[in-house]
Amino acid sequence: MLMAPAVTITELKASLDEVAGPDRSMATERKGAWKTLSGIDIPLTPAPSEAPDDLPPAGSPPYMRGIHPTMYRSRLWTMRQYAGFSSAEATNERFKLLLSRGQMGLSVAFDLPTQLGMDADDELSFGEVGKVGVSISSVEDMKVLFDGIPLDEVSTSMTINSPAMILLAMYIVTAEEQGVDMSALKGTIQNDILKEYIARGTYVFPPKESMRLITDIFEFCGQHVPKWNTISISGYHIREAGSTAVQEVAFTLANALEYVDSALKSGLSVDDFAPRLSFFFNCHNDFFEEIAKFRAARMLWHDLMTDRYQPTNPKSTMLRFHTQVAGVSLTAQQPLNNVTRVTIQALAAVLGGTQSLHTNSYDEALGLPTEASATVALRTQQIIAEESGVADAVDPMAGSWHVEHLTRELYEQSKSLIAQIEAQGGALKAIEQGWQQQEIHLSAYAYLNEIESGQRRIVGVNHGVMDEQQNIPVMKTDPTLGESQTKRLANLRSSRDHASVTAALVAVQEAATNGDNLFPLVLDAVRARATLGEIMNEMKSVFGTYMAPSGF
Repeated sequence: MLMAPAVTITELKASLDEVAGPDRSMATERKGAWKTLSGIDIPLTPAPSEAPDDLPPAGSPPYMRGIHPTMYRSRLWTMRQYAGFSSAEATNERFKLLLSRGQMGLSVAFDLPTQLGMDADDELSFGEVGKVGVSISSVEDMKVLFDGIPLDEVSTSMTINSPAMILLAMYIVTAEEQGVDMSALKGTIQNDILKEYIARGTYVFPPKESMRLITDIFEFCGQHVPKWNTISISGYHIREAGSTAVQEVAFTLANALEYVDSALKSGLSVDDFAPRLSFFFNCHNDFFEEIAKFRAARMLWHDLMTDRYQPTNPKSTMLRFHTQVAGVSLTAQQPLNNVTRVTIQALAAVLGGTQSLHTNSYDEALGLPTEASATVALRTQQIIAEESGVADAVDPMAGSWHVEHLTRELYEQSKSLIAQIEAQGGALKAIEQGWQQQEIHLSAYAYLNEIESGQRRIVGVNHGVMDEQQNIPVMKTDPTLGESQTKRLANLRSSRDHASVTAALVAVQEAATNGDNLFPLVLDAVRARATLGEIMNEMKSVFGTYMAPSGF
């Protein structure tokens, strides 16, 4: 994100109070050199030398200009809106609505108990069931979630980490009971535990055991679910926690290197799993920096993979990524302004070459998206795709002095930061010391100080402020959902074959103890109708639980 100019208020043409108002222009003269929040100098008059003479074509290493030679001219990005709230029935209705209005893929948001591997009837789940996502405690819930949606015809992304193996197993069993073989399934499981330790917090197990679960998923899916992206290595939450663009790229790619190293130590070869690695980035407000960030990240990942691992499959060095626009940039003040923010961010993601995109709804700083706001968010992508013309050109920003300068600087600074992490023993060792966490805290603190001092202007918050009456409808979840989910679980437990469930859970515990790949045993437990919490508890009995350092 570009910082406000490093000048005092008196150096501006007029102060905020003198200029801003409901009927007056908010324009001010900007003086001095500009820098990004990451500390990148931006010359006022870039020289032609900032743009290289011979840019490689898109689809060619190091993929700075995109991973496909024709990019969106042959196929648009996947419009994958993130959705999940309340019950499986309610979320199923929203999925069908979005599909009917042109969405291309599904993306599932789970509630907090599900993210932590707890059943809806767990006493620790009380008050949180269905609040920030859909409640899924068993394969029966998963079947309702995808009722009437043929899983061989859609791709599905699931934002789940600690219990990722179990939720993916539920999805596979749901497909099986639809008559769809797991080899036909397409989609992505987030499965990125390192960023949970760094920035998000929905981890359960210690790092070593968490990494084992991830490599078990790599191995099983490589053999049986070949079209599935087995991990989505996420910078999104790192940026939401307050990192800079450079930190987002560096911490994400350092985590990815840790996953690759872990998989290699488990006996896999790099080309067995690397082609199915995917990434998930934020797209913030600074239009040009975000475009450059995506270009730099692609190039840096190619170079890191090539230099360190020498894969033979070109896809092992391609950085494929999903983008979500910046939730943290949305304001509760003047929420309709968020439509503009989302549009700018979405356009930057497209110009940066994203493979799929979620656009936030304008009311998300107030509550869950309504049907109307979710539709506007989807229509924003469709207008960019069909009316703006940006999809007609491959990497249309290529050769811009400004963008090429930013791309090179983001590449070099991110590479340098990765080297600092490697010097500490890699991402996991640095996380255990709280290093990344502390770096994010410092960046977030600096950003907040800029807003509070007025150096950074946020329209509706500290600039263009006005008295306003909120008439935005807010969506509410079902307050009785916890009770109904508890009854559903009681019915499931009374109707299933108890001997089969017990045997399956014992097998999970034994595999956790002896080191066998857990995925086939978890699949058997899900088929027997063991619940999410029951399977997680078997793993906890062997692996234990963990509390990561905060970085403070």
